[in-house]
Amino acid sequence: MLVALVSVLTGAALTWATLPISTYAAGDETRTPASQLEAGKVHFFQRADSSFDRYTSDASPELRTWMRKHFFRSQVWSPYFDDKIDWYPHGLVTRNLYAIYPNDKATLTAHPDWVLRDASGSRLYIPFECSRGSCPQYAGDLGNPAFRRDWIERTRAMLAHGYRGLWVDDVNLEFRVGDGTGRFRAPIDPRTGRAMSAETWRKYVVEFLEEIRAAFPGVEIVHNSLWFAVQPARANDPYVRRQIAAADRVNIERGVSDPGITGGDGLWSLRAMLGFIDAVHAAGRTVVLVGEDPSPAGREYNLATYFLISEGGDGLGATHTTPTDWWPMYDVQLGAPRSERRLWQGLLRRDFDRGVVLVNEPGAPVRTVTLDEPLLTSTGRLTTSVTLEAGHGAVLRRPD
Repeated sequence: MLVALVSVLTGAALTWATLPISTYAAGDETRTPASQLEAGKVHFFQRADSSFDRYTSDASPELRTWMRKHFFRSQVWSPYFDDKIDWYPHGLVTRNLYAIYPNDKATLTAHPDWVLRDASGSRLYIPFECSRGSCPQYAGDLGNPAFRRDWIERTRAMLAHGYRGLWVDDVNLEFRVGDGTGRFRAPIDPRTGRAMSAETWRKYVVEFLEEIRAAFPGVEIVHNSLWFAVQPARANDPYVRRQIAAADRVNIERGVSDPGITGGDGLWSLRAMLGFIDAVHAAGRTVVLVGEDPSPAGREYNLATYFLISEGGDGLGATHTTPTDWWPMYDVQLGAPRSERRLWQGLLRRDFDRGVVLVNEPGAPVRTVTLDEPLLTSTGRLTTSVTLEAGHGAVLRRPD
């Protein structure tokens, strides 16, 4: 019996516990559950924003086929993608949870009360890409029933085009409202006339997310949320648990390429992130790891971490990836897992029928390990040892 080392959140503290896990016989895929086989392959999530339009605006039949094969899901935008659903039916249409855009003059004129304001009456923003005293998105009043109804009806009209699902951006249980410089400003709650508290903010966010879930019961919903929200409780916080329950998938923005992730078992550690993912899985939901480091080492680190946590329904993404620079390792087939992740010679490890993945945590010393058998590296070199720097990973395959 193998022993897995998995992280669990207990109260506000992060602890580690050993749990027994089942094993799988190599090569016995005819009797292996399909979900286990899916755990050893990549479900790639592509961000098809305006920079990707050159591939989708006039895609050839061959390219359309390639994208359907390689992009498990794509984050897309309406109305641009409305006429492309017939050849790519796996798009998740993007809606920001509480943005009101300055160019939406009709909404701003008809419903000026939908924008949150500070004590001086100034409009507040979502603190993102702010400059010269303004930001691209006003912060909408999530507690306003009319704002919520309008958001849901607009989304319903978008989904009617045939999108596979919904990607909800800025699912912020952290209090993300600011002035034109991006600095936090507490809005005045229109329902009380007093400064809105973080507790009230979370209440409004979660109630709205639950309304969205109820409005679209058969629609796949992805939340782009903060895994570290409401520290130190995080996944033990009742609002976070409700947020997770209102989604099908939770996107871990930046994946493991976030420079704030540390080693060890502290609140900002890789182990804490993996513990949060464990909690999402325990709730019956899945995650998406979208890495933002396009370097060869960065993408392999994100891929190896994905395989550490993959349960068959999880997803992987990587910014800057296009059909012309597709990494062949995204097509790797590792087969069914033989173990859960565990500590092995100072590294995090997980074994599959057709390979092994290793991760060296941030802040750790450089580690060189001898493998149990010769394995192929991501570059196709057969090796019996691996050297990993801190914050690096390796995806190793058994030769055919």
